[in-house]
Amino acid sequence: MCGIVGLMLKNPALRSRLGELALPMFTCLAERGPDSGGIAVFGQPTDDRHRRISLFIPAANYDWRSFAARFAQAFDESDVRLDAKDNHATVTTRADPAAVAAWLAECDPSPIVLSVGRSLTLYKDMGNPFDIARRYNFRALQGTHLIGHTRMATESAVTPHHAHPFTAGEDFALVHNGSLSNPYMLRRMLERQGLKFQTDNDTEAACRFVEWRMRTGDTLDEALREALKKLDGFYTLLIATPGQMTILRDPFACKPAVAAETDDYVAVASEFRSLSHLPGIEQAKMFEPQPEEIYSWKL
Repeated sequence: MCGIVGLMLKNPALRSRLGELALPMFTCLAERGPDSGGIAVFGQPTDDRHRRISLFIPAANYDWRSFAARFAQAFDESDVRLDAKDNHATVTTRADPAAVAAWLAECDPSPIVLSVGRSLTLYKDMGNPFDIARRYNFRALQGTHLIGHTRMATESAVTPHHAHPFTAGEDFALVHNGSLSNPYMLRRMLERQGLKFQTDNDTEAACRFVEWRMRTGDTLDEALREALKKLDGFYTLLIATPGQMTILRDPFACKPAVAAETDDYVAVASEFRSLSHLPGIEQAKMFEPQPEEIYSWKL
């Protein structure tokens, strides 16, 4: 089944409450996806010289302080910032992300790189979404918008790598409810373009295809129109970039989705009950996104 949620706060006064408002949306859909879950949150961007790199460690009680010291020494960066929560850490650094990935592979392969960007921070883990939300304190999240996912695994392993949201490139995140029948065709096509994959999950193929199209010059909406031609199967896709949130459903709209919009926010979820607590929901413009229609909201 899986559950997807998205919340974009148009009213700047609400952005300190992003996690508070999104938490019930996320946990409400725990029964749709009890295997794993995650949230991609977009907040205040770093300056042009720095990037945020989200990391995950499978083992408990990892020594993040020692990691920060070794990282700072390796990249000769005394002002590196590391914010750790349980198995997750966000490193804010001037180091080139490709150089960081190479250093990790050689010197400390334990951390898994979840995301890279100036605005994006990503949290995902295995287990019940209630536990994940508590472990990483989703209630305290702040920012402009986020997308989240609760996963019921059907076609690939249950690992942090296979959990959603998926990312590609920088500041790009995607969640998916459904199942693609041609992910390996997409994968082979993208591998010929030099792209590398981390999992055998069908969603990763969709994520990398859309982001690849954007790197070749498409807008997000144009990339999704190409995705409609290439993706085969059932899907509701919810995508976020620093200034945009977009939803697309397959030609048959097999997977549920509902949207609500007010002057203060845009909210998207797999079920209405996930939205029912939001302020002003009684006056919100409510609608079901139509098949093959691209719905985009920008800040």
